[in-house]
Amino acid sequence: MIERDLIGYGPDLPKVRWPGDARIAISVVINYEEGSEYSMLDGDSHRETNGEVPSPMPMEARDLLNESMFEYGSRVGVWRLMRLLDKYDIKASFFCCALAIERNRRVGEEIVKGGHEVCGHGYRWEEYYSFTREDEKAAIIKAIHSLKKTTGQRPETWFTRYGVSGNTRELMMEIGGFTYDSTALNDDLPYYTKVSGKPMLVLPYSIEVNDARFWRGGINSTNDFYHYMKDSFDCLYEEGLETPKMMTVGLHCRIAGRPPRSRAVDQFLQYARTFPNVWFARRIDIARWWQQHYPAPA
Repeated sequence: MIERDLIGYGPDLPKVRWPGDARIAISVVINYEEGSEYSMLDGDSHRETNGEVPSPMPMEARDLLNESMFEYGSRVGVWRLMRLLDKYDIKASFFCCALAIERNRRVGEEIVKGGHEVCGHGYRWEEYYSFTREDEKAAIIKAIHSLKKTTGQRPETWFTRYGVSGNTRELMMEIGGFTYDSTALNDDLPYYTKVSGKPMLVLPYSIEVNDARFWRGGINSTNDFYHYMKDSFDCLYEEGLETPKMMTVGLHCRIAGRPPRSRAVDQFLQYARTFPNVWFARRIDIARWWQQHYPAPA
């Protein structure tokens, strides 16, 4: 069972020191899900429900336009985002659905070749909170084996569609090999929680600074998205003068990988690069730094 913690660090923020005395650690996350969503072709009883525009199609019928929106992410969007990362020499963390990588192995090869991190995002893009404990465990193990086979990297974190079930963290501890967990939205800094009596490091993710807001509401233009990222950075960078912080930018290949939206990402990365003492880092690098310099209390 995952207990709630409504207190956190409170007013007593830890005096964090990032590498190079950075005031902010920025984690860019690319979600690669295309080809692993619900599909009648894969034997699912219903089509994918998540889409950019409302669909008139019956749930039990294929929605070819929505399918093609997802295909854009794997055909075009992922490569545009990778070029942006290369442009600014930024190493990102890729939340990879294992089946999606199986269906486009070149993506997995390029993630590793570019020095990015392969993260566990489920075998498919599905809701593991609805699984039995045994089925969820089997799915985690299946995803690990698949990603290791297709990319050569064993994922050291986990984040699935709509987050965790009540069993997820215990299963991560039971299976082993996970350095940290990403299934939380509750802080601007890493922290430890207890799982099965042992400490687990959590690096909170963000659906706040996330291009999914184009689909779910809150962001209506590329200018809005740029300023949303910029305002988040400005706030945390200012606070980081006294207590360094962490910022996560969540992107999707079929969303931010589109031409106009990619310009907002480009503009933000260019802006953030003009500031001193900014550490763009993979989540695994942040986790390892934290464990080394701020180990879990005995």
